[in-house]
Formats: sequence, C-alpha cells, structure tokens
Amino acid sequence: MRRPREGATGRARDASGYRIGVRASRLLLLAAACGVLLGLFGPVAEPARADSERVVRVGTEGVYPPFTYRDPDTNELTGFDVEVVRAIGEEAGWDVQFVEAPFDSLFPALDSGRLDVIANQVTINDERKARYLFSTPYTYSHGVIVTAVDTDDITTLADLKGRTAAQTASSNWAQVAKDAGAKVKYVQDFGPGVALVAQGRVDAIVNDNIAVLDYLATSGNDQVKIAGDAGDEVLEQALAFTKDEPELRDEADAAIQRLTDDGTLARISEKYFGADVTQREGSTDVAVGASDARSRWEVLQDTAWPMFRGMLKGTIPLTLVSFAAGLVIAVAAALARLSSIRPLDWLARVYISIIRGTPLLVQLFIVFFGLGQIGIKLDPFVAACIAFSLNVGGYAAEIVRASILSVPRGQYEAATSIGMDYWQSMRRIVLPQATRIAVPPLSNTLLSLIKDSALASLVLVPELFREAQITAANTFEYLPLYTMAALYYWVLCYLVSLAQGPLERRLSRHLA
Repeated sequence: MRRPREGATGRARDASGYRIGVRASRLLLLAAACGVLLGLFGPVAEPARADSERVVRVGTEGVYPPFTYRDPDTNELTGFDVEVVRAIGEEAGWDVQFVEAPFDSLFPALDSGRLDVIANQVTINDERKARYLFSTPYTYSHGVIVTAVDTDDITTLADLKGRTAAQTASSNWAQVAKDAGAKVKYVQDFGPGVALVAQGRVDAIVNDNIAVLDYLATSGNDQVKIAGDAGDEVLEQALAFTKDEPELRDEADAAIQRLTDDGTLARISEKYFGADVTQREGSTDVAVGASDARSRWEVLQDTAWPMFRGMLKGTIPLTLVSFAAGLVIAVAAALARLSSIRPLDWLARVYISIIRGTPLLVQLFIVFFGLGQIGIKLDPFVAACIAFSLNVGGYAAEIVRASILSVPRGQYEAATSIGMDYWQSMRRIVLPQATRIAVPPLSNTLLSLIKDSALASLVLVPELFREAQITAANTFEYLPLYTMAALYYWVLCYLVSLAQGPLERRLSRHLA
C-alpha cells in the first residue's frame, strides 16, 4: 500500500474534522462557479433592430375588463385600452409589444426601464404628474362606490369615514378612499376586492364606473351593488411615460389627435361602451355588456390548456434552472463555510444570513426592479432565475454542509491513509455519501421552489398561476380556477416526489 503523503493526516480541520486548508485551487473553484453563473444569468443584450423600427413596450394588466383582458374565444389580449394603443401605434409608426403584469408592478417596471408606456386606465393626478409624463386623455370616467346589496348606510364618500375599503395599492382609487377617511385594505386587482365586499369582509370598494358595470354584467353577482357616486369629479385617464421620454409622449399626443379627428377613438369606444367615453360629456351614458359570458365548466375547459402551457414554458424551466444553479451556489457556500480561510467563511455566513433573513419576494423585487433602476436591466425570466437560485443556494448551503459533517470522520481518515489528498477524498468518498444524506431535505427545497415559482408572475414572467389569475380576473371564478391551479402544482410535486425513492436507493450504494 502506498504510504500517505507527509502531513496528510495533520491537515487543518474544524471540530468535526473537515476544515479546508489554504489552497489556490479552492479559490479557483469558487471563481469558476461564479463565472458559470454570470455566463448563464448575465444581462441579455437586445437584438439589433433596424433604425426605422421603433419597438414600444406597453405595460397592461390583462385582467381589467373591458379595458384590458383576454378574449375568451382566442385567449388573445384585447379590450378598449389595447385597441386604443394599437391604433396609436399604427398611427405613430410604433411596433407595439404588450407586457402583461399586475397593476402594482407596472409603475416599478416603467421606472426600471422595462416598459416604455403604461396603458391601463391610469388616472391623471398631481402626485403622478410630478413623477411621470402623460399623454392627452383618451378616457373620461367617474368613480362609484360598491357595497354589499344589504348595505344602506354607505352612499357617498363621506359615509366611508371609519369604514374599510378594498383597493389596489397603486391605483388612484386607493387615495380617493383614504382621503374620504376609509381604512384601506390592499388587494392585487379589482376582482378580488369586489369579492371581499360580497363576502362581507370589507365594507366597500371605490372604482371606475365602467369597470364596475362590466363586472356586474359579466359575473351576474347579485350580492353587490353600486351604492352611489364617488364624488362629482370627472376623471381623466391617459398613457403614462417616464420623464425622459417627451418625444414618445409627443408622438402619442399627435396620434391621439389624428385618431380623434377621424373618429377612430369614438368608434372604438362605441364598440365597448355604447357611448363615446373619449369625450368628457360621454362618460355618464355608458352601457357595458358582459366581456365574458361563458359557463363555469367552459371557463375551466378553456383555461386548462393555457395553464398547462404556462407550466411547461414557465414553471418547469424556471424551477429546473434555478434549482441547478442554486445547488452550485449551495455547494460553493457550504465548502466556504467549512474552510479555514476566514474571509471565505465570513462571506458565506453573511450570504446565508441575508438569504435566510429576508423574504423571497423582496429578493425577487430587488433583482428585477431594484437593479433595473441602476442600469442592470435583466430579462424577467433571467431575473427570476437569479433570485430563486440565490434563495435556493442560501437554504441548501446549510443542508449540504450538515450532510458533509454527518459523514463519519473515519471515512475521511481512511481516505487520507491510502494517499488521497483532501479534494480526492471529498470527491470520491465524502461527497457521494453526503449526497445520499442530503436528498430528502433537498427534495423539500425543490418542492418549495416549484410552489414559490408562482411569485414570478409579479415580475412579468408568464407561468402557471399567472394564467389562472388572468382568467379568474375576467370571469370571477376564483374558487374553481385556483383549485385547478393547486391541482396542477400538486401533480407536479407528486411526480417529483416519486423520483425521490429511486434516487435514494441508487445513491445508497455509496453509504459505508
């Protein structure tokens, strides 16, 4: 038997016997891992375009009928705002590309440079005018108060004082309710807010009269009613731009003027509302039909395939990429925690502490919206992968470290006694055994990641749950649609868990 190299058994180790000595190769390993991640997740350069073609990214909810929603027959984005912007784009020579996202994500996306304009019935007010540029108004409307059908003591804004209202956080109506003295509970969009009113969990909701009329026509909900007007003021809605896009705003204004003069805007308005809401005097004579009259069974049938497609194109790729990259980060962080090199140990501790001490949603928003404000504009899918990978790495690092430390110390000593150096013993003896030990907790991490991927819809990534949200907002069938989404996630997690047993048995051959 070959004699062990001199000093092999005296290598520096921690109390459990696995402290890494000072070697340049370990630093190179960490650097290589970082290089791989940067190569995978670095900023994606936009493809070259001809100078004559101006792509304009338009942010809209897609869940706010009749202004912006998915056509139930074709699943294509449509609505009053969508048709208006397409007409403006054709007139101005824009190549319009729509980006769907929750309303509360639209303004952060505009601020971070991921959108060029918002078309989602954005009401002009002093606070927004101080921060953004607005086009010529293309819609005029007024607010109404929605209450439960048996509520008779709320008919004006003054009656909201001390009562509870459900509002979208960044909408103009939230401020209207606050100014009236209401206690505001924030919801993601209009539909869930009305559902809370119907269930008696809040007292009222304030919103645009057109959106409320469409809701009543589509849902057939006889548990809520329009209780009164939210003041006498006629509100103006317009396209929103950043302050550094005056030329784009001017192009929109010129196009709106031409579309007004030739009657195009009036025709689009008559199509959806039976009145010309593009003129101030037309905002009170609105007749809205149902934007979606499908039965519950038809809704579920029509949504099954888009949700499945969202799972295949969004949820699964996002999970696989994030988990694989997260494992690379986890192994690097775990080895750094076991290292005798103080700076590496300290950096790994700080990283793990930050990841485990902050919410995943906050991390996701920092990577997507925060970095965008300092010029690092990542593709939504890439940004989500980075955030999820870092999160997985922070949690899985301690799993990997604990698994390494759980391998009996004698295994390492036996390896060094036959001449293996540290990295040989780790690669051939310790890590294979640690992998088997780590499979169950890492499987839990993978299952959590599959479910957490639903958060990616908040940063413009189309995935499974986003499809459920879009249809639920248009049809108000929350329980059946969200139950079907839960079923998709459960089946996917169940299939993953089925693979855990065979993997454990295969890896058991490495156990001593």
